[in-house]
Amino acid sequence: MKFKGLDKFIKKIDKAADREAKREFSLWLEGMGMTFLELIQDEIIRTETVDTRRLLNSFDRGDSDNVWSITSRGLSLEIGTNLNYAIYANDGHFQKKRWVPGRWRGDRFEYDPSANTGMMLQEKWIEGSHYWDNALAIFERLFKKSLERRFQNWLDTRL
Repeated sequence: MKFKGLDKFIKKIDKAADREAKREFSLWLEGMGMTFLELIQDEIIRTETVDTRRLLNSFDRGDSDNVWSITSRGLSLEIGTNLNYAIYANDGHFQKKRWVPGRWRGDRFEYDPSANTGMMLQEKWIEGSHYWDNALAIFERLFKKSLERRFQNWLDTRL
């Protein structure tokens, strides 16, 4: 995720800021990262993305599948997940034709890997839920407003 003008802004802060201000902005950036993770989780739930909670949990700081990298002096933050199916849940994908072993019990199918019976799934398009795209659109607006407020506050305390 990139924000237009952020590099230029960071260079200006780097020239003008003292250590305390850099620490304040680093803490703010970390807080914004946590906000983004919460937005992603909210969107996974809101869009009812099919999930066994592994995808949802991978967008929590400290989860083994989470990507969380922050650089204090350079004010960079990288957020994501290491789950390879996350992009398919967001963007959509083709479900390939495949055999699934199991048996029918009334109108309900029970998966059983040792069964001789089963069903054949046909190839079809599975629409993505666009949870990441939605969360990013919301976050970009929040980030811009928060950055403006944080910077104005910083200026007000320095003048």
